[in-house]
Amino acid sequence: MNKDKIGGNWKQFKGKIKEKWGKLTDDDFKCFEGKRDQLIGKIQERYGCARDDAERELKLWESHNKDCLWESHNKDCRW
Repeated sequence: MNKDKIGGNWKQFKGKIKEKWGKLTDDDFKCFEGKRDQLIGKIQERYGCARDDAERELKLWESHNKDCLWESHNKDCRW
């Protein structure tokens, strides 16, 4: 699994991500549009945790959502 950006099934996984990290806002989702690294940053920001903890939680989530495919292409994002 390439872990840069979620593929065309982003809308499907957006709902699953919202279930797990409900503090993420619609504006957050608009900005990171499936970019894994920026998702980690937003989890860290919203939940006040260390980056390593946010990444560990995302890896755990990914292990339970194996149909989540990340693409290597990244778009710019302005917070």
